[in-house]
Amino acid sequence: MSDIDPTWGPGALAELSVAETGALLRAGTITSVELVEHALSLIEAHDPQLHSFVLVTRDRALQRAARADRELRDGIDRGPLHGIPYALKDILAAEGLPTTNHSRLTVADVAAEDSTVEARLRVGGAVLLGKLATYEFAFGGPSTDLPFPPARNPWHREHIPSGSSSGAGVAVAAGFVRVAFGSDTAGSLRGPAFHCGAVGLKPTYGSVSGYGATPLAPTMDHFGPLAWTVADAAAALQAVAGPDPRDARTHQAPAPDFLGSLTGDVRGLRVGYSKAWYASDPASLPEITEGIERALAHLDGLGAIVKECELPPYEVFDACGRVILMAEGFAVHEDNLRRSPRSFGRYTYQKLMPGAGVGASDLLRARDVRRRLSAALDRRVFAGHDVLITACGQTTAARFDDFGTDWPPPQLANDMQTIPFAVTGHPAMSLPLGFAGNGLPIGVQLVGRKFGEADLFRAGMALEAEFGRRDTRPVLPGDGGHAPRRRPGTVREPRDVRP
Repeated sequence: MSDIDPTWGPGALAELSVAETGALLRAGTITSVELVEHALSLIEAHDPQLHSFVLVTRDRALQRAARADRELRDGIDRGPLHGIPYALKDILAAEGLPTTNHSRLTVADVAAEDSTVEARLRVGGAVLLGKLATYEFAFGGPSTDLPFPPARNPWHREHIPSGSSSGAGVAVAAGFVRVAFGSDTAGSLRGPAFHCGAVGLKPTYGSVSGYGATPLAPTMDHFGPLAWTVADAAAALQAVAGPDPRDARTHQAPAPDFLGSLTGDVRGLRVGYSKAWYASDPASLPEITEGIERALAHLDGLGAIVKECELPPYEVFDACGRVILMAEGFAVHEDNLRRSPRSFGRYTYQKLMPGAGVGASDLLRARDVRRRLSAALDRRVFAGHDVLITACGQTTAARFDDFGTDWPPPQLANDMQTIPFAVTGHPAMSLPLGFAGNGLPIGVQLVGRKFGEADLFRAGMALEAEFGRRDTRPVLPGDGGHAPRRRPGTVREPRDVRP
C-alpha cells in the first residue's frame, strides 16, 4: 500500500472515496480483502458503544472480497462499487441472513432470497459487511424495549442519530463504510444523514426497486443510499437504480449516467428557495437558516440563477403525508397489531395504531391532495427551476433523555422537513453544511424535478466543496486521540466533539 500517505493514520482506508478506492483496487495497490479487514477492525473496536450494526457478516464479507480481488486481477470490472464494502438497513433482505426489522416479531426471519437492492450490489461485486440498526419496521423510534439497542450518534453518543435508517447514518459518519443502503418513507435516509453529517439521497419514487424490502407505506416508500460524499452517493445510486419487473412501482426507463453529472459546474443552473418554509419558523435554529443563506449565496457566486419561488403551505404536505403513512402503515401491520400487539415496541405500537382510525374516504382525499401537491410543485417550482433548496431539519439531533415512555415525546416538536417530497416523489438530498455551536452537524435539503438527480449532484458537489467538511470525522469511543481524522493538505482544523 505504498501509494497511501502514511500520515493519514489508522483511519486512512476509511477516508478513501469510492472513486479513489476503485482506482487503487484496479491498480492493484490495495485489495478488497484489506478494505474489509480494516472496516471489520473499526467496527470491532468502536461499534460496541455505537450500535450501528445488528449483524456483522465477517466470513461472507471476506469471501466476497476475495472473489472481487480475483475478478479485478483478471480484468473483470463489475462497476463503481466492485470490491467496495457496504451495509444494508435491516429491512432489506439478503439471502441466508435474518431480516430482523429491529423487532421481536421478525428477529429470527431468515431471507430466502435477496432484495433487488442486494442482488444488484452482489452482481456489481460490492462486499456486504452486515445489517444495520433501524427503528422497528422503519417506523418506531429510538426504543430501548427491542431486541437490539438503538444506534447512537457518533458526534455525541448521548444524542440520537435520527431514524429510521439510524444505523446507516452512524456507520457512514463513523467511517465503518463509505456507503450504506436504506429506505426513506418520510425522511428516513435524509434525517440520519442530516443529524450525522452525511449525504442522504431519497431518489425519485420508483427509481430503485423495493422488492424484498419490508414495506411501511408502499406508495411513499423510497430506497436509496446514505454516503459520506455526493460522489459516493452517485456511485451507490448508479449501482442499484433501474427498472425491476418484480416491483411494478419502478420506472421503466434505464437509469441515466449519474456519475457523468459530477462536475460541480452550476453555471446557468436555476435554483429556487422559499423563505416561508423555514426562515420565519421559530423552531428553526438560526444557524440552519444562515447556512441555507450561505448556500444560496455561494451558488449565486458560481453562476447559478437564484430566485425565490412560492411553495404550497408546508402544513398541507405534512397533513397529507401523515394520513397516507398512518393508513398504509396500519394496513401493512394490521394482522400482528390485532393478534400480538404486545410484541411491538411501545413507540411502534403507539405510532401505528392511529391508522386504524383513518377511513377509506380520508385516504382517498389525501391521495387526491397528494396528486395536486405534486402538480403544484411541478408547475410553481420545477417549470422554472432545476433545484429547490430548503431546510432538511430545523434543529440538531435530540438527546436520548428527551424521550420518555410514550410517543410522542411531549418536549419534542417534529424537527424534520422531509415528508413533503416523500409525498410527491420528487428526489431530495440531505447535504451537510458543517456544525452548529454545540458540535453537532447541520445541513440543507436539495430537491429536484422528478428523475432530476443529476442536477442535485451538480449543486451538491458545488456546495460540498465549500461547506461539506468532508475532512473531519467524529471522535470515536476508544480512539485514543486519533480522531477526528483529517486528510493531509486540508486547512481546516477539526472540531473536537468528543462525547
